Amino acid sequence: MSTTGRAADGLHLFPFRGLRYVPERVGSISAVTSPPYDVVVRPDGLHHLESADPHNIVRLILPQASTPAARNEQAAATLTRWLAEGVLAPDPEPALYVYEQRKGDLLQRGLVGALALSAPEEGIVLPHEDVMPHIVEDRAALMRTTAANLEPLLLTYRSDGSATGAAAVIDRTLTRAPLLSTTTEDGFSHRLWSLTDPDDLTEVRTDLEHRQALIADGHHRWATYLRLRTEHAPPSPWEYGLVLLVDTARHPLQVRAIHRLLHRLPVAEALTGLAGAFRVRTIEAPLPQALSALAEATAEGNAFLLAGDGRFHLLDQPSESLLARTIRTDRPEAWRTLDATVLHSTLLDEVWRIPDTPEHIAYIHDTEAAVEQAERHNATAVLMHPVREEVVRDLARQGVTMPRKSTSFGPKPASGLVLRSLTAG
Repeated sequence: MSTTGRAADGLHLFPFRGLRYVPERVGSISAVTSPPYDVVVRPDGLHHLESADPHNIVRLILPQASTPAARNEQAAATLTRWLAEGVLAPDPEPALYVYEQRKGDLLQRGLVGALALSAPEEGIVLPHEDVMPHIVEDRAALMRTTAANLEPLLLTYRSDGSATGAAAVIDRTLTRAPLLSTTTEDGFSHRLWSLTDPDDLTEVRTDLEHRQALIADGHHRWATYLRLRTEHAPPSPWEYGLVLLVDTARHPLQVRAIHRLLHRLPVAEALTGLAGAFRVRTIEAPLPQALSALAEATAEGNAFLLAGDGRFHLLDQPSESLLARTIRTDRPEAWRTLDATVLHSTLLDEVWRIPDTPEHIAYIHDTEAAVEQAERHNATAVLMHPVREEVVRDLARQGVTMPRKSTSFGPKPASGLVLRSLTAG
């Protein structure tokens, strides 16, 4: 791929030779897929995926060994072996890929390709969350060692909603037989088509070259792409990263919260420090009712739900003087009133004084899993209510990033359907 003729004002999505599982060499395509690496709940989810099929993609995205270096070398050796054995094989020619996910009434379609990288200040791909340096370093070491993009990021853009440009190309492609069709155990069906016709590729390119995208999922991997780009002189395949690009005018994403698990803070201790800081009410009800109470409270202001002792504790009506003392004033009002801002700046930093490190805090997407782990380990789960997408997009356009792990957009692309080698063209 070349950057020749690339404009600086929009998205440039290039075809690539996708690495895909050879169906005859695995138990089933669904058995070798996985959620994105940061959604797998360790260790139960990891073990479940490893046992689903000896070639499950989790052995590449979350390799297991005694040291980080050994894990990365193991992933690289596994990838090399699977290619040599014909478990994975490159497609015969470069392509964009039309990817469809469906579950009940939920339908999402988009384009998988190699996107030309751009820094946030260029205003082409907008991040909306901060990242954790240790995670970027971990992902960079894995990507550097394997020389592969193992799973696509989820990026969104907004068209005018008409069936023209990329949308028209996607609609036409759906009339052909897919490369693969499978249903994963979460009930989602997945279909993938290759897009190689030069006229179709030109139509997509022309449509996207003035678009702006929001990173919906994959901030750490995007930061990893940008870091690794600096290590290779152009022109280089490291100037591009694997993404799924979805037009939310046609396929609005779901926005969910990401919860916090405070490993070393029992619920009783968490509650003790809240006197005068928040109103606290105990909810003797099942999780769905407790979450409904949280939703009602967040409609009025900042609110959180603590779990871990068999009950739920609703925190709301924070002290105005405490907020004034702990929240930065050099950010927009929409940022200062985010639940994630108040959680990190006020509760974690000031009230509980918990450092944002893996030893103290885990980030968990699944609500029931967060509660179960808190109860099992005498810890505290802080359950969050999701942020509206328009708030996320407005802050991103202002160049303001939210606290890390503030949102979870979905549905996320399944890992394992198509990979990108950085050495195979």
